[in-house]
Amino acid sequence: MMLGVQKRLAAGILGCSKGRVVFDTGRLAEIKEAITKSDLRALIDQGAIRKLPVRGISGARTRFAQKQKRKNRRKGYGSRKGAAGARTVRKTVWVNKVRLLRSYLKRFRAEDRISGGEFSELYRKIKGGFFRSRRHMELYLAEKGILKAKPASQPQMQQQQKNKPENPVGGNA
Repeated sequence: MMLGVQKRLAAGILGCSKGRVVFDTGRLAEIKEAITKSDLRALIDQGAIRKLPVRGISGARTRFAQKQKRKNRRKGYGSRKGAAGARTVRKTVWVNKVRLLRSYLKRFRAEDRISGGEFSELYRKIKGGFFRSRRHMELYLAEKGILKAKPASQPQMQQQQKNKPENPVGGNA
């Protein structure tokens, strides 16, 4: 049954494309006889002709991707578009590294594991970008023998003395 003209006119009335116009299969004969817009309007009011709802784009995949990104997933090499400097600014990386190294150095000074002069020298080295990372700084301190052994705190020493046996077995007492 050729209903191309009816479909085109109905699409104009309904304000949508021909692809969204649907005819009631039981009333095709009636629709074929309708040749004017007023005939088609009457059939639309009766429900013989209707338009399908717009098919939207599902947001489910997007929501899932966002959820994964919040968990720091989907960050591999295949997902990266910008250069490393575009993703994390070089200055931010530098500031974070310097802050980490300085706090680490201050902790050593507070624990009296380095002297004031060594502190100043290392502080300037950090500012000059000498150390690549915290690990690099540790290796440097160990290599140069700058770092003193960590002094045992008072509660630890008391605990060690408490656990020491009074008269060891097999000892010369």
